[in-house]
Amino acid sequence: MIFHDMRDFSRFLFLILYFQSPKVFTNLGRLIEDFVRHRVSHSIDQDVVRGRMVEIVSFCIMPNHFHLIVKEVSDEGIASYMQRILNAYGKYYNTKYEKSGHVFQGPYRAVHVENDDQLRYLSAYIHRNPREISKWFKKEDQYPWSSYSDVVKENRWGKLLVPEILMGEFKNVKDYDTFVKTSTAKLIQEEIQYLKDM
Repeated sequence: MIFHDMRDFSRFLFLILYFQSPKVFTNLGRLIEDFVRHRVSHSIDQDVVRGRMVEIVSFCIMPNHFHLIVKEVSDEGIASYMQRILNAYGKYYNTKYEKSGHVFQGPYRAVHVENDDQLRYLSAYIHRNPREISKWFKKEDQYPWSSYSDVVKENRWGKLLVPEILMGEFKNVKDYDTFVKTSTAKLIQEEIQYLKDM
């Protein structure tokens, strides 16, 4: 596992949202504490949005991995963004858990989204990930470490999250929610067996 407790999840979520620009944050620990309690200030959000390298379309943080859909806004934006968040979390993790070395296995895997069908499927796959955790099965839209609820309910992150890129593929929010809930992406073993037995 790479995310053990709420503090780990919160820190990584902060990194995902706020490191999309090259802005340097001083006293990161205090900022993250404020983030956990009552979100970070609107002025910081504006600074990040104004200078970002990528736009976050969707995300899901699981105990042992994470998924992102990002749109590159500047040259080498994705590489810079990923390097920032992985290095920052790695330093935090190694300090907190008194470890050394790489936290994440190998380099991140990036897949270029080729078409609208792939974008839709990928978003359903990401947003259905929490089904692997029995507590969140069929409650994926309530999982706090995913952007699913931000798309189908209320966007907690304002302009730091850009689900409009994805929502342009659907008539409305209900259409997207139905698509995710009925998708065959990320079927768990019991569902696969049920479909085979039909």
